[in-house]
Amino acid sequence: MKGGDNKLSGCRVLIVEDEHLLAMDLEDTLKTHGARIIGPYGNLDAAYRRAERDHFDVGIIDINLRGEAAYPVADELMRQHIPFCFCTGYDARVVPDRFVGARVFRKPYDTSEMVEHIGLLWRG
Repeated sequence: MKGGDNKLSGCRVLIVEDEHLLAMDLEDTLKTHGARIIGPYGNLDAAYRRAERDHFDVGIIDINLRGEAAYPVADELMRQHIPFCFCTGYDARVVPDRFVGARVFRKPYDTSEMVEHIGLLWRG
């Protein structure tokens, strides 16, 4: 990716993703645009503990973390009124109804589209 535009400058983004290369690519892309990255976390317990005790501006959550559904992390972010989106290799229909309105990015996704969406979530 070419030089960033700092459109996410100061935005704290929690990344919950167990695919190392995908997580690193996403982290690098978001940092290029000025985001501060928390994570990435590829383990459900660690991601949940961090979400429970820290505050973020936006979350990006992979639905399946080594065979465990990451919905508890999304529930915690909802409880705190922190916007988030999902990324998954599965069809969006696997997302429970309680998360209606949360965007689902299907892997492989366009990172520039992800950056735009994170900016929208952050700015409200």
